Amino acid sequence: MFYNSTRNSGIKVSSSQAIAQGISKEGGLFVPESLPQITLEDIKLLSEKSYVERAKFVLEKFLTDFSQEELNYCVENAYTAEKFKTDHIAELAHLYNGTYMLELWHGPTCAFKDMALQLLPYLLTVSAKKTAQGKEMVILVATSGDTGKAALEGFKDVEGTQILVFYPEDGVSAMQKRQMTTQEGSNVSVCAIKGNFDDAQNGVKAIFTSEEIANKLESNNRMFSSANSINWGRLVPQIVYYVSSYCELVKAGEVECGSPINVVVPTGNFGNILAAYYAKNMGIPMNKLICASNANKVLTDFINTGTYDRNREFKTTISPSMDILISSNLERLLYELSGNNDKLISEWFSGLSKDGKYTVSDDVKQKLEKDFYAGYCDDNQTKQTIKTIFDKYSYTCDTHTAVAVKVYEDYKQNTGDDTKTLIASTASPYKFTDSVLEALCDELKTENEFEQAVQLAEISKLKIPQELLALKNKEIRFNKSIEVSEMTEAVMDMLHLK
Repeated sequence: MFYNSTRNSGIKVSSSQAIAQGISKEGGLFVPESLPQITLEDIKLLSEKSYVERAKFVLEKFLTDFSQEELNYCVENAYTAEKFKTDHIAELAHLYNGTYMLELWHGPTCAFKDMALQLLPYLLTVSAKKTAQGKEMVILVATSGDTGKAALEGFKDVEGTQILVFYPEDGVSAMQKRQMTTQEGSNVSVCAIKGNFDDAQNGVKAIFTSEEIANKLESNNRMFSSANSINWGRLVPQIVYYVSSYCELVKAGEVECGSPINVVVPTGNFGNILAAYYAKNMGIPMNKLICASNANKVLTDFINTGTYDRNREFKTTISPSMDILISSNLERLLYELSGNNDKLISEWFSGLSKDGKYTVSDDVKQKLEKDFYAGYCDDNQTKQTIKTIFDKYSYTCDTHTAVAVKVYEDYKQNTGDDTKTLIASTASPYKFTDSVLEALCDELKTENEFEQAVQLAEISKLKIPQELLALKNKEIRFNKSIEVSEMTEAVMDMLHLK
C-alpha cells in the first residue's frame, strides 16, 4: 500500500513516510492509492473478535510496511481497558427503535479523539525509526478543543518528540481549556491565540509548508509532523471504530450481516465522517452518511449546493469543537470523488485560499448526494434535544452528540428512512457541563466547572470521569496568549531556535 498527495498524484510514499511527514510538501494530504476490501465473511469472523484484534485486521491492510510485531506493539499498547475504562474500547448504547449511540469518549481525555490519539504516538515513533533518520519529531497541533488535549496526553514524555498546541482563546469550553493548560509532561507546550480555530489551523499549515522553517529544523536534526487529522496516522484508526461497531451490532444480533446501516456524525473538520466513508467503500454495509453541523453550517451548505463558501460570519457556539469554517479533510473526499484529479483539487483549494470559495463539478455533486445527507442545528435546538433525549430515554449527551441526534431526527422526518442507524457520540457531557446543565435545568447553581459537574451528576446519575475531577487541583502551566501573526515566533521560542 502506497500513498499519493491530493495535490500531486505523482508523489508515492510508504505509510510510515506519510505518517512521519504528516502533510505533503506542496500542501496536499496523503491518501491511499486504493482502498482494501472487507468481505461479509470477514465481518462474520471479526464479529467474534475483540476491538484490538479488529484494529490489527484493519490497520495491517493500510500499514503494509509495518511488521506484525510492530503493529502488535502499537495496537496492544494503545487500546487497553485501563486507558479506556472498558474492554470494548468503544461502547454501544441502544437508544431507541434501532438507533444506537457509538460512545467514543471512554478514553483518558473523555473525547473521541482518544480513539486515534492513543495510537498515533506509537505509529509515529515506529514510522520515525523507519524514515526520519533519528530526527526529533516536532508535533504541531491546531485544536478546536478536543484534539489538543488528546494529542498532549498521547505524546507527553514520548521519547524523541515535542508537541506544541495552539487553541482559540475564547473558542473552547472551560473544561477543555483546563485540560490543556494543566497538561503534564516535559515535552509539551500550549499557547492560546487571539482568533478562531481556522486562524490556528491556517497558521499551523503555513508553518508546516515554510521552507525557511523546515531548513531551520533540519539543521537542528528535527522535523515537523502533525497530530491533526491531516495526518493519515490520525485518520486510519478512526476507520477501525466504524468497522468494529458494525461487527459488534452483528455479534449482538441487532443487525443481520450484510444489512446496511445509516451513520450520523457531528463534524466540523470532516475527518470523522470521512472515516465512515472509507469504511463504507471498503465493504462495511452502510446506506446514508449523515453529516451534522452546528450553526457554522459550511459543510451542510456545501453538500446541499456544491459550493463551498467560507465567506460568512464565524459563530461561537455551545458545540465549540465544530466551530470550523475550513474543513481540511474534505480535500481527501473530493480527491476521491474527482477521480484522483490533483489539478482540479489544487484549483479548488487555491480558490478557497484566494477567494474563500469554490464550486465542484456536477458529477462530483451527484456523487456527494448519493452518499451524504447534510443538516444543521443551532444552539437552542441543541439544548432542546439534550432535554428531550434525557426526558424520554434518561440518556445524557453532550452538545456535539445532540447536534447529530437533531439532524438525524430531521433526516427521518424528511425521508421516512427507518434504516437502523449509528450515531457517533463524540464527547462526555462533563466536558460541556454549563451548556448541558442549561438544557436540563432552569438555572446554574454556580459558574465553577467542577461544582457544575457535581450538579450534573446529581441530575443525570452519570459518574463524573476521574480524569476531569483530577484537574481541579492541578497547577496551571500554560497561560500565554498571542496574536495569530506571532505563531511562527512562538514556535521558534518553544523550540529554542531563535
